[in-house]
Amino acid sequence: MQAIHIRKGKRFWRVAVLANIKDEDQPVPEGVPPDAFADFDTMETIEHIRAAIESDGHETTFLMADRTLPKTVQDYAPDICFNIAEGMGGDAREAQVPALLELLGIPYTGSRVLTNAISLDKTLTKRIWRDRRLPVAPFQEFLLGDEPLRPDLKFPLFVKPAREGTGMGVDSNAIVHNEQELRERVRWVIQTYQQPALVETFLSGREFTVGILGRPDAKLYSCHPEWYDKDGFHRFPVMELDSSRSVTPYVYSQAAKAKEVGEQGAPDYLCPASIEPELEKKLKHYAYRAHLVLGALDVSRTDIRLDEEGNPRLMEINTLPGLTPDYSDLCLQAKAEGIAYNDLILEILYLAAGRWGLLEPREVAPPLRRG
Repeated sequence: MQAIHIRKGKRFWRVAVLANIKDEDQPVPEGVPPDAFADFDTMETIEHIRAAIESDGHETTFLMADRTLPKTVQDYAPDICFNIAEGMGGDAREAQVPALLELLGIPYTGSRVLTNAISLDKTLTKRIWRDRRLPVAPFQEFLLGDEPLRPDLKFPLFVKPAREGTGMGVDSNAIVHNEQELRERVRWVIQTYQQPALVETFLSGREFTVGILGRPDAKLYSCHPEWYDKDGFHRFPVMELDSSRSVTPYVYSQAAKAKEVGEQGAPDYLCPASIEPELEKKLKHYAYRAHLVLGALDVSRTDIRLDEEGNPRLMEINTLPGLTPDYSDLCLQAKAEGIAYNDLILEILYLAAGRWGLLEPREVAPPLRRG
């Protein structure tokens, strides 16, 4: 596919793909959780992204998002960065690379500093959503582990690290049924991950995830303006994550996520989900509102689960959704509606390029006159 945009200054760009890479042969350092690098990417994913970008004529390179990045990114001098970096630790690690690029004045894809910092903090995200009248389950953050349990929290409860992703710190023991189990799990999370524990009502209903692409002016920079609704956003098909037969039944854990699609012990990824139109409408609306309220840009994916009465509750948002073809949730959703992987990657790139002034907006046809 060849883009039909007029690119400012250059026909093709130098694009740096920024990410943190898993090293299966490197032992996890002492004192670091065993799943500390679970959300890092593989070189195979990087090569797929680079191939997609190069398919439209651009030059690419891969730069590791570690302490060498301030020098390597300036040496390469990219026109724009394709950022999927998870960061190297800290309570706002997904904001590290965007902050560096902002400092250096280098354009990049996806959400900016503040949104990436907030979205990794599940407690803060829920507080913002709750204040904007979006549905979340009752929750409480534990800093020490001995805080009194709020009276509106009833067992069973679910315990997880407050500032991690990719199911880190989540397994079958994350569901607790009494005070003793709660205190043991909360203290384990705090000690193991060196961060607060988030405790919330266990949601026993079906689990879904919904991807969002675009922004109000997306059609001006998109290679596929037909994808977008009038408001400039594309809602991907709703995917259901059925964990009933996974290695951690009814818990979408890191161990379950690590399984290949279709592998024994993996969840069933059902897309489009078999749901009533009214529920589909609600889920897409909540994902769209979750994206807007946090100030996410261009792409995100929101996880939603039903409570025991069948009401949707927002769980968390991923402003750096995985992009491994035929594996990552967003890619599976795109594939389900016939969007090719290369087109998805290029769309994320060009939406960002439009925001950073690297593309001329396409001309919009004037409305037809009647009579």
